[in-house]
Amino acid sequence: MTVDSPAARVRDGRASDAPLLVQWMLAMAWQTEHKRLNAVVLERGVAAVFERPERGRYFVAECADAHGASNAAGMLLLTREWSDWRCGDWWWIQSVYVAPEFRRRGVYRALHAHVRALARATPGVCGLRLYVEKQNIAAQTAYAALGMGDAGYFVFEEEFAAL
Repeated sequence: MTVDSPAARVRDGRASDAPLLVQWMLAMAWQTEHKRLNAVVLERGVAAVFERPERGRYFVAECADAHGASNAAGMLLLTREWSDWRCGDWWWIQSVYVAPEFRRRGVYRALHAHVRALARATPGVCGLRLYVEKQNIAAQTAYAALGMGDAGYFVFEEEFAAL
């Protein structure tokens, strides 16, 4: 299934996209949180999604350039979390990135619409969730404009050493 919009065409990510996905996630972590990720661990993490699809699913948005050639413009990773309260799966939107030259052109809107349509068409999906850095006001504004709201939770974590 693909969702086409005036801004972008969304497709499933492919293993051949992995180097670009890694590059984009390195950039996203730095731009949003000033974190430098370990590229070797990240490469293994991306490859692991393609090796075991139950871990998640990447989507890539493509935009046509002035000559009609298709260029990768953005991405997201979709993962699942079981909710016993709702007897269904929350779909989590993660690793969102839009290349700088394609920002403010509806690329994320196309990715979000694609995932939302899939979620609504999939029995047992109870909703979409994502987390966003507290200071990333631009992302919060974009998510709110698409109908998402503050879920009223804080995210706590205990991080262990990288694998």
